[in-house]
Amino acid sequence: MSILKGKTVLVTGASKGIGEAIARYSATEGASVLLAARDKTALDKIVADIQTQGGTALAVKCDVSCFNEVQQAVSLAFKEYGGLDILVNNAGLIDPIAYLADSDPEAWDYTIDVNVKGVYHGLRTAIPAMLEKGGGTIINISSGAATGVLDGWSHYCAGKAAVLSLTRCTAQEYGDRGIRVIGLSPGTVATDMQKSIRASGINRVSQLDWDTHIPPEWVARAVEYLCGQAGDEFLGQDFSLRDPKGRKAMGLPVAEA
Repeated sequence: MSILKGKTVLVTGASKGIGEAIARYSATEGASVLLAARDKTALDKIVADIQTQGGTALAVKCDVSCFNEVQQAVSLAFKEYGGLDILVNNAGLIDPIAYLADSDPEAWDYTIDVNVKGVYHGLRTAIPAMLEKGGGTIINISSGAATGVLDGWSHYCAGKAAVLSLTRCTAQEYGDRGIRVIGLSPGTVATDMQKSIRASGINRVSQLDWDTHIPPEWVARAVEYLCGQAGDEFLGQDFSLRDPKGRKAMGLPVAEA
């Protein structure tokens, strides 16, 4: 039986890419899924498709940079599904890619609002709700950028480093109270974000061939893996989807050295 069966899952940034893949996979595995993103029209189409295939899903318009909107999404999970078992803090931005001296301050600020404050807002709203039910699992989508830097990615690297710290803080403060929190670092994934990175022409990641990027469905399978007992090894830290042991356990091709 799937680890996700019968669970309630909230996925932010679920209108495309990794978030959409996680939402679709979770529904297929028997979870009740709440998809949150700014693009409600895109969400509604995904939800309709999930429901046509017999899955349980709802859409909620949500800009994670706004605390009240995240709070409303969590409240909706309780209202419609009776609780919240799993939160996937996936919403994130990398545009506009630019060197620091060329960066637009307002755009830089908004990226931090989404990539850092958006994760904080998810944690701040989900933790009290999960504690009422005896615990839950939170997956923060991380990146190798949390511990390394790349040209043009000052906003993204700084944001992911902050997310890693939030993962550690949450584990330290609530790990003994039933809150499981893990960072998931997927590596490079074949999504629109990689198209933007390639178009920028800045840093080595923009030069990677498209076929080197993993499909977003692999990330969805990693979420399920980490929600189970196997994830206990990575509580309070980042799990890399490039890890051969983890990939092998999930039945995925092992990353080349």
